[in-house]
Amino acid sequence: MGVVGRDKFLILPNDVKHAKDWDRFTVVKKFAPGLNAVAVPHVKPATLKDGLEARRKLHHDKIRTSKESEMIFKQLNKASCKTYLIGSENAKEVIVVDPLLEHVNEYVSLIKNEGLKLTHVLDTHTHADHISGAGALSDLTGAVYVMHQESPVRCVAFRVPDGFDCHLSDMPVKVMHTPGHTKDSMCLIFPDRILTGDTLFLDDGGAGRTDLPGGNPGEHWESLQKIMKLPDHLIVYPAHEYRGREPSRLGEQKKRNPNLQPRTKEAYVKWLTDMQLGAADWMKDVLKANYECTRDPKAAWIPVDAPACEIKGTMSPGVNELQVPVIPVTEVRRRIKDNQLEGTMILDVREPAELGGELGAIQDVINIPVGQVTQRLHELEKYKEKEIITVCRSGGRAHTVAAILLKAGFRKVFKMNGGMAAFREAEKTT
Repeated sequence: MGVVGRDKFLILPNDVKHAKDWDRFTVVKKFAPGLNAVAVPHVKPATLKDGLEARRKLHHDKIRTSKESEMIFKQLNKASCKTYLIGSENAKEVIVVDPLLEHVNEYVSLIKNEGLKLTHVLDTHTHADHISGAGALSDLTGAVYVMHQESPVRCVAFRVPDGFDCHLSDMPVKVMHTPGHTKDSMCLIFPDRILTGDTLFLDDGGAGRTDLPGGNPGEHWESLQKIMKLPDHLIVYPAHEYRGREPSRLGEQKKRNPNLQPRTKEAYVKWLTDMQLGAADWMKDVLKANYECTRDPKAAWIPVDAPACEIKGTMSPGVNELQVPVIPVTEVRRRIKDNQLEGTMILDVREPAELGGELGAIQDVINIPVGQVTQRLHELEKYKEKEIITVCRSGGRAHTVAAILLKAGFRKVFKMNGGMAAFREAEKTT
């Protein structure tokens, strides 16, 4: 990426920002040899007063952030995927964050009609639920395509590390690497707001799922600890909003968002692992298309506006709300001991490797991992008149699968309360 004039969007490492003005040319050349680097004036840090003023003007398209400039800030999409246009009103130069390929021509027309110049286009992470328009926007406008340095996307022109300081005109922006949803997830921190990508959603939307390729619940916990340390006045703007929730202060999210509630790393990993579904096949196709920088909007089939990046987002509508009957571990053990399983099928929904782990498995169970259940329902049709007991490690995944089966018309479905952990604990008391 070229480091351009004072009012351009600048990607600079921290020691460039803090270098003396006369020495910045040398420092920038070290990080970006061959670029036409220029000295960048120091930027006044944001204050709490700035944040309060921004909150009062939250729904305005243009927010005044200093005496010298106004910030252009617009959300461009009507559906659940959010694309942000951000820039300097004085310089008439903007960036676009998380564009959709299907809307690229609309973005270009808007930018032209507003008399703006697009200098950079960014993806906050590699998307699994829609095809990115960043490569196409770059082709059409000459804007530089930016992602985190961990990104596998082939056509990215400039890859930024954690802690890079960016400047949009005289407004500071910091890149914060927040892996967990994907390896290349990052947040963009402005003085008065934060673009969280899929690292954090709003309210009960929680956060982006961690069971897609590159996802990691432990890394996600660590990323959320970084977000928890940020100022409460920042307004949270995520890359998705499926149910019409409004952007709100990070301080409010710390109180309301389930993913930001106090948990140890171990407890957080267990909580998310018990809800994992695995990527739907169509999501894998979308990821492949984005890795390859496709310009074809039909490169992968995508369900319309599905909440696919939320936890349990690829389940059928209504599954989350279903009440699931529970069967106690003691009753399951009694039936096994008395050989009364003729009309019962036990379905273990853990990963195959877990069945050979410390908790083992109940003899003669059928194993279908939770992420494969919806694609393998036909294999369970012969058990439709039997009683089905779903089992996992501690109950979370078993609850999900029981709800899927009930939604699909299976009438006699129960989850074993407490899972295999409770099953083995009960063995110690008898």
